[in-house]
Formats: sequence, C-alpha cells, structure tokens
Amino acid sequence: MKKVLIAIDYSPSSEKIAEAGYKLAKDMQAQVCIMHVMTEVKYYGMEYPSFMGYTGYNMDMDLTMADELHKVAEDFMEKTKEHLKDPEMSTYIGQGDTSDTILNYASEWKADILVLGTHSRSTLEKIFIGDVTSEILKSSKIPLYIIPIREK
Repeated sequence: MKKVLIAIDYSPSSEKIAEAGYKLAKDMQAQVCIMHVMTEVKYYGMEYPSFMGYTGYNMDMDLTMADELHKVAEDFMEKTKEHLKDPEMSTYIGQGDTSDTILNYASEWKADILVLGTHSRSTLEKIFIGDVTSEILKSSKIPLYIIPIREK
C-alpha cells in the first residue's frame, strides 16, 4: 500500500500544497495523511533571561494556551479535510522542530512520498532563517514531492 504524507502550515500557500499532494495521492490510489507541526509551545510566550541589568519579562506558560493552540491546529486539520472533501483522511499534529518532526513522523507512518512546499525566499533570508524544505531535502530517506510556491 502506498502512503502520501502532506505537510502544511498556516500560510495560504498550504492550499496549493494540500491540493497538489492530494491529487498525487489519489492518482496513485494511495493513503493520505495531512500533517501540521506546532512549534514548541514555549516559543509562543516570551521568556528572556536577565541581561544588561534588565530582568526581562518572564511569563509562565499557561497550560490552557497550549490546549487552545492545539485546538486551533485540530480545526485547521478538519477544515483541510473538508476542503479536500475527504472526511476519512488521516491527520497528524506534531510538536517540536518542524523538519525533525516531519521526518520522524514520515518514518513512523512509513510514508512512501512526502509532499512539501517551498517558498521562494531570498538567499539572505535562507541564510538567517533557514528553510524547512531544504533541511528535509538534506536528510530525507524517502522521495519528496516539492511544490514551488512563489509569493507575489
């Protein structure tokens, strides 16, 4: 049985990625799983150590915030299934480093193909920000189907 894993984020380009990946999966008569990775919840708060005599702002993470963020991700997955008109499609919400989480779940789920998008960012942005797709391309042991996204 063939399995196609489609990784999407909250950007509008995810619609194009999900649709292209879903079409590929259906053409292959493969199982489909849509996944989304939440950044570690601690990054949604601001935690700064003391520096230059400034004590910083230290916010203890409210567990209800983590629950709310997970509910948003669940809603996103449900809306994606509705958009693709496939209520039986499986979904997965991961948490942690995006590229590691995607690669780990692809291996765990035994995906045959991983579908990703790539934003056209400047070389300078890639140097300072990094690029999830580039990181996955370097480390993936399964074929990738990369959807180019050009932001206007």
